[in-house]
Amino acid sequence: MTLEGEFTSPPAPTLSSRILFWSVVVALIAGGLTFAALALWIAMLVLPIAVGAAIVAYVMFRYKMWRARQPGQTRYQVWTPPPGR
Repeated sequence: MTLEGEFTSPPAPTLSSRILFWSVVVALIAGGLTFAALALWIAMLVLPIAVGAAIVAYVMFRYKMWRARQPGQTRYQVWTPPPGR
């Protein structure tokens, strides 16, 4: 503010200040893209393990259901509704 009560405009940023600002912006964008690529890479590494675990779980579930249907097996007996219904 001047002595007369008027506001002055702020000085224009220098060339080095503008270069620094845009270099920080570019560095942040590059860091974000790098982090996203790393996260995607880790997810792609873990995906086959998760699919394999799901397949093993499904096969074991089907095996247990098959064992429960065999006659004479009391250990793996499947629940049946009471008679008369």
